[in-house]
Amino acid sequence: MNFDLWLFQQINGLAGLCQALDWLGIFLASYLQYVVGAGLLVFWFWRKSQEERIKNLSMAGVALAAVVLSRLVIVEIIRWLWGRPRPFIDQAVNSLIVHESTGSFPSGHAAFFFALAMAVYLSNRRAGQWLFGAAILISLARVYVGVHYPLDILAGAVVGLLAGWLAWRAYQYYQNKKAR
Repeated sequence: MNFDLWLFQQINGLAGLCQALDWLGIFLASYLQYVVGAGLLVFWFWRKSQEERIKNLSMAGVALAAVVLSRLVIVEIIRWLWGRPRPFIDQAVNSLIVHESTGSFPSGHAAFFFALAMAVYLSNRRAGQWLFGAAILISLARVYVGVHYPLDILAGAVVGLLAGWLAWRAYQYYQNKKAR
């Protein structure tokens, strides 16, 4: 048995043993993303000074570019080139949420939230740290509820980190060119 499958079975094997843990896993895998989105909107737009608003709008633009690049471009290209069925297709799984039978590799949720976290982190370390925490919780919960293998999460995280960094570098390049 390979390590990815073994680790999946260890994490997903905990599902169904404790109702409170299952509730938490479902919340983190399916609903925390909405809490994060609402929190970001408040963070970005609930500022007093014009300078802070402009900085936050720039951060939001970079984050948007990063998540689009990671989730809608890179993840979809990889899935098109390398199809991997979700765990509930191939394995005996403790499935806690209903999910489409689309490709599993890499994780779109991990790519999205790690791209978001990286883009924000490069502009605001404290907010970025909170987002990295949320990205980790969401990603691990996706394994727990049975819709991703750990390697899907790792690959999605790498894609997201790269996309967040690229979006930030492109923004910095644009800012430097504009300043000249």
